[in-house]
Amino acid sequence: MSGKITGIRGMGDILPDETPLWQQVEAVLRDTLQSYGYRELRVPVVERTELFKRSIGEVTDIVEKEMYTFDDRNSESLTLRPEATAGIVRAGIAHGLFHNQKQKIWSGGPMFRYEKPQKGRYRQFHQFDVEAFGFEGPDIDAELIAISARIWKKLGLDSIELQLNSLGTPESRNAYRNELIEYFGAHENSLDDESRERLQRNPMRLLDSKHPDMQALIKAAPRIADHLDSKSAEHFASLQELLGDIGITYTVNSRLVRGLDYYSRTVFEWVTDQLGAQGAICSGGRYDGLVDHLGGRQTPAIGWAIGMERLVEMVRISNKLATDTGPDVYFVAVGDQASRQAFKLVESLRDNAPDLAIELNAGAGSFKSQFKRADKSGAAIALILGEAELDSKSIGVKALRNTEEQETVSWDGIITAIRARLN
Repeated sequence: MSGKITGIRGMGDILPDETPLWQQVEAVLRDTLQSYGYRELRVPVVERTELFKRSIGEVTDIVEKEMYTFDDRNSESLTLRPEATAGIVRAGIAHGLFHNQKQKIWSGGPMFRYEKPQKGRYRQFHQFDVEAFGFEGPDIDAELIAISARIWKKLGLDSIELQLNSLGTPESRNAYRNELIEYFGAHENSLDDESRERLQRNPMRLLDSKHPDMQALIKAAPRIADHLDSKSAEHFASLQELLGDIGITYTVNSRLVRGLDYYSRTVFEWVTDQLGAQGAICSGGRYDGLVDHLGGRQTPAIGWAIGMERLVEMVRISNKLATDTGPDVYFVAVGDQASRQAFKLVESLRDNAPDLAIELNAGAGSFKSQFKRADKSGAAIALILGEAELDSKSIGVKALRNTEEQETVSWDGIITAIRARLN
Protein backbone atom coordinates (compact mmCIF):
# COMPACT_ATOMS: atom_id res chain seq x y z
CA MET A 1 0.00 0.00 0.00
CA SER A 2 1.11 3.56 -0.65
CA GLY A 3 -0.07 6.95 0.49
CA LYS A 4 0.04 9.01 3.65
CA ILE A 5 -0.42 7.32 7.03
CA THR A 6 -2.64 9.46 9.23
CA GLY A 7 -2.78 9.66 13.00
CA ILE A 8 -5.42 7.92 15.09
CA ARG A 9 -8.59 9.91 15.70
CA GLY A 10 -8.62 11.38 19.18
CA MET A 11 -4.88 10.81 19.70
CA GLY A 12 -3.16 14.07 18.87
CA ASP A 13 0.42 15.23 18.56
CA ILE A 14 1.87 17.88 20.87
CA LEU A 15 4.06 19.96 18.59
CA PRO A 16 7.39 21.69 19.41
CA ASP A 17 5.68 25.10 19.59
CA GLU A 18 3.27 23.68 22.19
CA THR A 19 5.59 21.63 24.40
CA PRO A 20 7.28 24.59 26.17
CA LEU A 21 3.99 25.49 27.84
CA TRP A 22 3.42 21.86 28.80
CA GLN A 23 6.91 21.69 30.30
CA GLN A 24 6.36 24.83 32.36
CA VAL A 25 3.02 23.59 33.70
CA GLU A 26 4.51 20.18 34.50
CA ALA A 27 7.41 21.85 36.32
CA VAL A 28 4.98 23.79 38.54
CA LEU A 29 3.16 20.55 39.37
CA ARG A 30 6.35 18.61 40.14
CA ASP A 31 7.90 21.38 42.23
CA THR A 32 4.71 21.91 44.23
CA LEU A 33 4.30 18.22 45.01
CA GLN A 34 7.95 17.88 45.99
CA SER A 35 7.59 20.79 48.41
CA TYR A 36 4.74 18.91 50.13
CA GLY A 37 6.77 15.70 50.46
CA TYR A 38 5.25 13.70 47.58
CA ARG A 39 7.47 11.38 45.51
CA GLU A 40 7.10 10.14 41.96
CA LEU A 41 6.03 6.59 41.07
CA ARG A 42 6.11 5.48 37.43
CA VAL A 43 3.87 2.60 36.39
CA PRO A 44 3.28 0.85 33.02
CA VAL A 45 0.67 2.05 30.56
CA VAL A 46 -0.49 -1.56 30.07
CA GLU A 47 -2.02 -3.64 32.86
CA ARG A 48 -3.99 -6.85 33.13
CA THR A 49 -7.61 -6.18 32.21
CA GLU A 50 -8.78 -7.78 35.46
CA LEU A 51 -7.19 -4.93 37.42
CA PHE A 52 -9.56 -2.37 35.93
CA LYS A 53 -12.60 -4.64 36.05
CA ARG A 54 -12.07 -5.14 39.78
CA SER A 55 -11.14 -1.56 40.64
CA ILE A 56 -13.33 0.59 38.38
CA GLY A 57 -16.30 -1.81 38.30
CA GLU A 58 -17.48 -4.14 35.55
CA VAL A 59 -20.77 -2.29 35.06
CA THR A 60 -19.19 1.12 34.44
CA ASP A 61 -19.07 2.81 31.04
CA ILE A 62 -15.27 2.81 31.18
CA VAL A 63 -14.99 -0.98 31.46
CA GLU A 64 -17.93 -1.85 29.24
CA LYS A 65 -17.44 0.66 26.43
CA GLU A 66 -14.27 2.71 26.64
CA MET A 67 -11.23 0.54 27.39
CA TYR A 68 -8.63 -0.41 24.80
CA THR A 69 -8.39 -4.13 25.53
CA PHE A 70 -6.55 -6.82 23.60
CA ASP A 71 -5.12 -10.33 23.96
CA ASP A 72 -1.35 -10.64 23.85
CA ARG A 73 0.52 -13.56 22.27
CA ASN A 74 -0.02 -15.62 25.42
CA SER A 75 -3.79 -15.03 25.12
CA GLU A 76 -3.73 -12.87 28.26
CA SER A 77 -6.19 -9.98 28.26
CA LEU A 78 -4.37 -6.65 28.63
CA THR A 79 -5.65 -3.08 28.67
CA LEU A 80 -4.16 0.34 28.02
CA ARG A 81 -4.72 2.15 31.30
CA PRO A 82 -7.90 4.29 31.31
CA GLU A 83 -6.86 5.91 34.62
CA ALA A 84 -3.85 5.79 36.94
CA THR A 85 -5.05 4.97 40.46
CA ALA A 86 -5.58 1.25 39.94
CA GLY A 87 -2.06 0.77 38.58
CA ILE A 88 -0.56 2.80 41.42
CA VAL A 89 -2.39 0.65 43.98
CA ARG A 90 -1.32 -2.52 42.18
CA ALA A 91 2.32 -1.38 42.27
CA GLY A 92 2.07 -0.38 45.93
CA ILE A 93 0.75 -3.81 46.90
CA ALA A 94 3.31 -5.64 44.75
CA HIS A 95 6.26 -3.77 46.27
CA GLY A 96 5.06 -3.59 49.86
CA LEU A 97 4.72 0.18 49.87
CA PHE A 98 1.63 0.17 52.08
CA HIS A 99 2.77 -2.30 54.76
CA ASN A 100 3.00 -0.33 58.02
CA GLN A 101 3.84 2.77 55.98
CA LYS A 102 2.29 5.99 54.89
CA GLN A 103 2.93 7.03 51.30
CA LYS A 104 2.56 10.29 49.42
CA ILE A 105 2.90 9.65 45.70
CA TRP A 106 2.47 11.40 42.38
CA SER A 107 2.45 9.96 38.90
CA GLY A 108 1.66 11.13 35.40
CA GLY A 109 1.42 10.20 31.76
CA PRO A 110 -0.97 9.17 29.00
CA MET A 111 -4.32 7.43 29.59
CA PHE A 112 -6.59 5.83 26.99
CA ARG A 113 -10.36 5.71 26.60
CA TYR A 114 -12.41 5.05 23.48
CA GLU A 115 -14.69 8.09 23.66
CA LYS A 116 -16.16 10.42 21.09
CA PRO A 117 -13.35 12.97 20.53
CA GLN A 118 -14.21 16.59 21.24
CA LYS A 119 -12.42 19.62 22.63
CA GLY A 120 -11.06 18.70 26.05
CA ARG A 121 -11.91 15.01 25.66
CA TYR A 122 -9.58 12.71 23.75
CA ARG A 123 -8.89 9.01 23.28
CA GLN A 124 -5.31 9.48 24.42
CA PHE A 125 -5.14 12.10 27.12
CA HIS A 126 -2.67 12.97 29.86
CA GLN A 127 -3.24 13.06 33.58
CA PHE A 128 -1.24 14.13 36.60
CA ASP A 129 -2.19 12.02 39.62
CA VAL A 130 -1.56 12.58 43.32
CA GLU A 131 -2.29 9.85 45.86
CA ALA A 132 -1.88 9.52 49.64
CA PHE A 133 -2.06 6.14 51.42
CA GLY A 134 -2.38 5.31 55.10
CA PHE A 135 -3.96 8.59 56.24
CA GLU A 136 -7.44 8.23 57.72
CA GLY A 137 -8.35 11.71 58.93
CA PRO A 138 -9.75 14.67 57.02
CA ASP A 139 -6.45 16.56 57.31
CA ILE A 140 -5.00 14.71 54.31
CA ASP A 141 -8.17 15.45 52.33
CA ALA A 142 -7.64 19.14 53.11
CA GLU A 143 -3.94 18.93 52.19
CA LEU A 144 -4.65 17.45 48.78
CA ILE A 145 -7.19 20.16 48.08
CA ALA A 146 -4.75 22.81 49.35
CA ILE A 147 -2.06 21.47 47.00
CA SER A 148 -4.35 21.84 44.02
CA ALA A 149 -5.34 25.34 45.11
CA ARG A 150 -1.66 26.29 45.38
CA ILE A 151 -1.04 24.98 41.87
CA TRP A 152 -3.80 27.22 40.48
CA LYS A 153 -2.23 30.16 42.34
CA LYS A 154 1.23 29.46 40.93
CA LEU A 155 -0.19 29.18 37.42
CA GLY A 156 -2.11 32.42 37.79
CA LEU A 157 -5.54 30.81 37.41
CA ASP A 158 -8.48 32.31 39.27
CA SER A 159 -11.61 31.16 37.44
CA ILE A 160 -11.76 27.69 38.99
CA GLU A 161 -14.39 26.71 41.56
CA LEU A 162 -14.16 23.91 44.12
CA GLN A 163 -17.16 21.60 44.57
CA LEU A 164 -17.36 19.11 47.45
CA ASN A 165 -19.51 16.17 48.43
CA SER A 166 -19.36 13.04 50.55
CA LEU A 167 -20.48 9.61 49.40
CA GLY A 168 -20.28 8.04 52.88
CA THR A 169 -19.25 4.45 53.49
CA PRO A 170 -20.01 1.65 51.02
CA GLU A 171 -22.92 0.62 53.26
CA SER A 172 -24.54 4.06 53.35
CA ARG A 173 -23.79 4.47 49.67
CA ASN A 174 -25.58 1.19 48.87
CA ALA A 175 -28.62 2.32 50.85
CA TYR A 176 -28.64 5.55 48.89
CA ARG A 177 -28.17 3.63 45.64
CA ASN A 178 -31.29 1.57 46.36
CA GLU A 179 -33.31 4.71 47.08
CA LEU A 180 -32.16 6.22 43.77
CA ILE A 181 -33.25 3.08 41.90
CA GLU A 182 -36.67 3.34 43.53
CA TYR A 183 -36.95 7.08 42.83
CA PHE A 184 -35.81 7.08 39.22
CA GLY A 185 -37.62 3.79 38.57
CA ALA A 186 -40.90 5.50 39.47
CA HIS A 187 -40.12 8.08 36.75
CA GLU A 188 -38.66 5.70 34.18
CA ASN A 189 -40.76 7.14 31.38
CA SER A 190 -39.03 10.50 31.93
CA LEU A 191 -35.51 9.07 31.61
CA ASP A 192 -33.41 9.41 28.48
CA ASP A 193 -32.11 6.20 26.92
CA GLU A 194 -28.66 6.41 28.56
CA SER A 195 -30.13 7.00 32.01
CA ARG A 196 -32.58 4.15 31.57
CA GLU A 197 -29.67 1.88 30.73
CA ARG A 198 -27.72 3.03 33.81
CA LEU A 199 -30.63 2.79 36.26
CA GLN A 200 -29.98 -0.70 37.62
CA ARG A 201 -26.26 -0.84 36.93
CA ASN A 202 -24.98 2.50 38.26
CA PRO A 203 -27.85 4.76 39.33
CA MET A 204 -25.60 7.41 40.92
CA ARG A 205 -24.36 8.32 37.46
CA LEU A 206 -27.85 9.58 36.64
CA LEU A 207 -27.13 12.51 38.95
CA ASP A 208 -24.47 13.93 36.62
CA SER A 209 -26.53 13.51 33.46
CA LYS A 210 -26.36 16.63 31.29
CA HIS A 211 -29.58 15.82 29.40
CA PRO A 212 -31.75 18.96 29.65
CA ASP A 213 -35.00 17.02 30.12
CA MET A 214 -33.50 15.25 33.14
CA GLN A 215 -32.53 18.31 35.18
CA ALA A 216 -35.83 18.87 37.04
CA LEU A 217 -35.98 15.19 37.94
CA ILE A 218 -32.37 15.22 39.16
CA LYS A 219 -32.94 18.35 41.22
CA ALA A 220 -35.79 16.66 43.09
CA ALA A 221 -33.89 13.37 43.64
CA PRO A 222 -32.97 12.16 47.16
CA ARG A 223 -29.78 13.74 48.53
CA ILE A 224 -26.88 11.57 49.64
CA ALA A 225 -26.24 13.97 52.54
CA ASP A 226 -29.43 12.63 54.12
CA HIS A 227 -27.99 9.10 54.09
CA LEU A 228 -24.49 9.69 55.48
CA ASP A 229 -23.43 7.59 58.46
CA SER A 230 -22.34 9.59 61.51
CA LYS A 231 -18.59 9.08 61.04
CA SER A 232 -18.70 10.15 57.40
CA ALA A 233 -20.75 13.22 58.33
CA GLU A 234 -18.21 14.12 61.05
CA HIS A 235 -15.32 13.59 58.60
CA PHE A 236 -16.97 15.84 56.04
CA ALA A 237 -17.71 18.57 58.58
CA SER A 238 -14.09 18.53 59.78
CA LEU A 239 -12.83 18.80 56.22
CA GLN A 240 -14.98 21.88 55.65
CA GLU A 241 -13.64 23.46 58.83
CA LEU A 242 -10.03 22.87 57.73
CA LEU A 243 -10.67 24.40 54.32
CA GLY A 244 -12.29 27.40 56.00
CA ASP A 245 -9.23 27.80 58.24
CA ILE A 246 -6.97 28.31 55.21
CA GLY A 247 -9.41 30.43 53.23
CA ILE A 248 -10.34 27.96 50.48
CA THR A 249 -13.87 28.64 49.32
CA TYR A 250 -16.09 25.83 48.04
CA THR A 251 -19.63 24.79 47.21
CA VAL A 252 -21.21 21.64 48.60
CA ASN A 253 -22.71 19.92 45.57
CA SER A 254 -24.92 17.03 46.67
CA ARG A 255 -25.18 15.88 43.02
CA LEU A 256 -21.43 15.42 42.67
CA VAL A 257 -20.65 11.75 42.22
CA ARG A 258 -17.66 9.96 40.75
CA GLY A 259 -17.95 7.53 37.86
CA LEU A 260 -15.64 4.96 39.44
CA ASP A 261 -16.96 2.42 41.93
CA TYR A 262 -14.04 2.64 44.35
CA TYR A 263 -14.83 6.11 45.74
CA SER A 264 -16.17 6.63 49.30
CA ARG A 265 -16.56 9.60 51.64
CA THR A 266 -14.92 12.78 50.29
CA VAL A 267 -15.25 13.53 46.57
CA PHE A 268 -14.42 16.85 44.94
CA GLU A 269 -13.96 18.61 41.62
CA TRP A 270 -12.37 21.85 40.52
CA VAL A 271 -14.49 23.19 37.66
CA THR A 272 -14.31 26.15 35.30
CA ASP A 273 -16.56 27.89 32.81
CA GLN A 274 -13.61 28.75 30.55
CA LEU A 275 -13.53 25.51 28.55
CA GLY A 276 -17.10 24.98 27.40
CA ALA A 277 -18.69 21.59 28.07
CA GLN A 278 -15.54 20.00 29.52
CA GLY A 279 -15.40 22.05 32.71
CA ALA A 280 -13.76 19.65 35.19
CA ILE A 281 -10.04 20.42 35.57
CA CYS A 282 -9.22 18.28 38.61
CA SER A 283 -11.28 15.48 40.17
CA GLY A 284 -10.64 13.27 43.15
CA GLY A 285 -11.73 11.73 46.39
CA ARG A 286 -11.30 8.95 48.91
CA TYR A 287 -11.12 5.26 48.04
CA ASP A 288 -10.54 3.64 51.42
CA GLY A 289 -11.59 0.16 50.27
CA LEU A 290 -9.60 -0.17 47.06
CA VAL A 291 -6.28 -1.48 48.41
CA ASP A 292 -7.83 -4.45 50.22
CA HIS A 293 -10.23 -5.00 47.31
CA LEU A 294 -7.18 -5.53 45.09
CA GLY A 295 -5.52 -7.95 47.51
CA GLY A 296 -3.64 -5.72 49.96
CA ARG A 297 -4.30 -4.87 53.58
CA GLN A 298 -7.03 -2.39 54.38
CA THR A 299 -5.48 1.03 53.74
CA PRO A 300 -7.20 4.41 53.76
CA ALA A 301 -6.42 6.33 50.59
CA ILE A 302 -7.27 9.51 48.74
CA GLY A 303 -6.15 11.09 45.49
CA TRP A 304 -6.90 13.42 42.62
CA ALA A 305 -6.14 13.65 38.92
CA ILE A 306 -5.66 16.72 36.75
CA GLY A 307 -6.56 16.57 33.05
CA MET A 308 -3.41 18.03 31.54
CA GLU A 309 -4.87 19.01 28.17
CA ARG A 310 -7.53 21.05 29.93
CA LEU A 311 -5.11 22.61 32.42
CA VAL A 312 -2.62 23.59 29.71
CA GLU A 313 -5.45 25.12 27.70
CA MET A 314 -6.56 27.10 30.77
CA VAL A 315 -3.04 28.44 31.21
CA ARG A 316 -2.80 29.26 27.52
CA ILE A 317 -6.08 31.20 27.67
CA SER A 318 -4.96 33.09 30.77
CA ASN A 319 -1.59 33.87 29.14
CA LYS A 320 0.02 34.02 32.59
CA LEU A 321 3.15 31.97 31.82
CA ALA A 322 5.90 33.10 29.47
CA THR A 323 6.51 30.47 26.81
CA ASP A 324 9.70 31.85 25.24
CA THR A 325 12.05 28.90 25.66
CA GLY A 326 14.37 29.59 22.76
CA PRO A 327 18.14 29.62 23.21
CA ASP A 328 19.98 32.56 24.71
CA VAL A 329 22.54 32.48 21.93
CA TYR A 330 22.61 31.36 18.30
CA PHE A 331 26.08 30.60 16.92
CA VAL A 332 26.55 31.60 13.25
CA ALA A 333 29.62 30.18 11.47
CA VAL A 334 30.40 30.36 7.75
CA GLY A 335 33.04 28.22 6.06
CA ASP A 336 34.36 24.76 6.83
CA GLN A 337 37.16 25.88 9.13
CA ALA A 338 34.94 28.35 10.98
CA SER A 339 32.25 25.71 11.43
CA ARG A 340 34.79 23.26 12.83
CA GLN A 341 36.18 25.86 15.26
CA ALA A 342 32.65 26.93 16.22
CA PHE A 343 31.83 23.33 17.19
CA LYS A 344 34.85 23.31 19.49
CA LEU A 345 34.11 26.76 20.93
CA VAL A 346 30.45 26.09 21.64
CA GLU A 347 31.21 22.91 23.60
CA SER A 348 33.77 24.86 25.64
CA LEU A 349 31.15 27.53 26.32
CA ARG A 350 28.69 24.88 27.50
CA ASP A 351 31.35 23.47 29.83
CA ASN A 352 32.14 26.85 31.36
CA ALA A 353 28.64 28.39 31.33
CA PRO A 354 26.19 25.49 31.65
CA ASP A 355 23.33 27.87 32.48
CA LEU A 356 23.45 29.41 29.00
CA ALA A 357 21.35 27.87 26.22
CA ILE A 358 23.39 27.97 23.02
CA GLU A 359 22.26 26.67 19.63
CA LEU A 360 24.95 26.07 17.03
CA ASN A 361 23.94 26.43 13.40
CA ALA A 362 23.83 23.06 11.65
CA GLY A 363 23.59 22.39 7.93
CA ALA A 364 25.93 25.20 6.82
CA GLY A 365 24.34 28.08 4.85
CA SER A 366 25.18 31.68 4.01
CA PHE A 367 25.34 34.47 6.59
CA LYS A 368 21.90 35.61 5.43
CA SER A 369 20.27 32.19 5.77
CA GLN A 370 21.89 31.56 9.14
CA PHE A 371 20.72 34.90 10.49
CA LYS A 372 17.18 34.01 9.42
CA ARG A 373 17.49 30.81 11.47
CA ALA A 374 18.95 32.78 14.38
CA ASP A 375 16.02 35.19 14.34
CA LYS A 376 13.49 32.36 14.12
CA SER A 377 15.12 30.54 17.04
CA GLY A 378 14.13 33.31 19.44
CA ALA A 379 17.71 33.82 20.65
CA ALA A 380 18.64 37.20 22.11
CA ILE A 381 22.20 37.17 20.79
CA ALA A 382 24.05 35.88 17.73
CA LEU A 383 27.71 34.92 17.84
CA ILE A 384 29.39 35.36 14.45
CA LEU A 385 32.45 33.44 13.30
CA GLY A 386 33.80 33.86 9.77
CA GLU A 387 37.23 33.75 8.17
CA ALA A 388 38.24 37.18 9.48
CA GLU A 389 37.24 36.30 13.06
CA LEU A 390 38.94 32.94 12.73
CA ASP A 391 42.26 34.56 11.79
CA SER A 392 42.12 37.01 14.71
CA LYS A 393 40.71 34.51 17.21
CA SER A 394 37.81 36.83 17.83
CA ILE A 395 34.04 36.63 17.49
CA GLY A 396 31.22 39.02 16.66
CA VAL A 397 28.47 39.52 19.25
CA LYS A 398 25.25 40.89 17.78
CA ALA A 399 21.96 41.70 19.54
CA LEU A 400 18.93 40.18 17.80
CA ARG A 401 16.14 41.77 19.87
CA ASN A 402 17.34 45.36 20.32
CA THR A 403 19.45 48.01 18.62
CA GLU A 404 22.68 47.59 20.58
CA GLU A 405 25.72 47.86 18.34
CA GLN A 406 27.61 44.76 17.32
CA GLU A 407 30.96 44.26 19.07
CA THR A 408 33.97 42.05 18.52
CA VAL A 409 35.55 40.21 21.46
CA SER A 410 38.31 37.66 21.93
CA TRP A 411 37.40 34.02 22.34
CA ASP A 412 38.18 34.08 26.06
CA GLY A 413 35.86 37.07 26.49
CA ILE A 414 32.76 35.49 24.94
CA ILE A 415 31.00 34.50 28.17
CA THR A 416 31.52 37.93 29.75
CA ALA A 417 30.13 39.62 26.63
CA ILE A 418 27.09 37.33 26.53
CA ARG A 419 26.25 37.90 30.17
CA ALA A 420 26.57 41.66 29.80
CA ARG A 421 24.10 41.59 26.91
CA LEU A 422 21.63 39.28 28.64
CA ASN A 423 21.65 41.28 31.85
